[in-house]
Amino acid sequence: MKAYKKHVETLSKISKAITSDLYLEDVLKLIVTLTANVMQAKICSLWLLDQDAGLLKIRATQAMSEQYLKDRSLKVGEGIVGLVAKNKKPIIVEDVSKDSRFKEQKLARAENLVSMLSVPMSVKNRLTGVINIYTTEKYKFTKSDVLLLTTIADQAAVAIENTELLIKAQIAQAELEARKKIEIAKGILMKEQGLDEEEAFRLMRRSSMDKRVSMKNIAEAIILSHEIKKTF
Repeated sequence: MKAYKKHVETLSKISKAITSDLYLEDVLKLIVTLTANVMQAKICSLWLLDQDAGLLKIRATQAMSEQYLKDRSLKVGEGIVGLVAKNKKPIIVEDVSKDSRFKEQKLARAENLVSMLSVPMSVKNRLTGVINIYTTEKYKFTKSDVLLLTTIADQAAVAIENTELLIKAQIAQAELEARKKIEIAKGILMKEQGLDEEEAFRLMRRSSMDKRVSMKNIAEAIILSHEIKKTF
């Protein structure tokens, strides 16, 4: 009953992350930490699929250094992680040191990793990544273990997708606001300096390049200057 309660609490926390305004890196860190804790794993690692490059890139782990996270990637179909991504099915490895498919033998020796469970993360049958857990002693993962990690993976995939959509929406909103300010600033220059629209834009762009600041910042400076002149 205690284990069941702990599982439910973990899934609930991940569910809350789905609707949170956390940054993606924070969401990923939360997921691997909660997963390692509930499944009593030495390490939990999370890989996301770069659709354009066709690569799986490690993005979060709760028990390894940042150095391990740098530039670490696998092709779909490469290694255990790549095979899970390719076939969209879980893989259990009883001893990673004896499995030729496992590509991180040096890491396994350094971290004393033995058994591994790897499951795909997907939303509406669209793969988003792979999540893994490792133990430091030989362990036979049960159907319940696979079901629990699969449930976590599905929840995590939704949380990640929602976070990415939120980020894209925020970027789009920021770009829209920047364009509005640029249009207002162009109008001010056209009126104050008798410029046409193209001349006003070129003047702003040149100023942006000379000062090495964004067009948005130039626009805001022009608008602020105009407001000050109006005040006096």
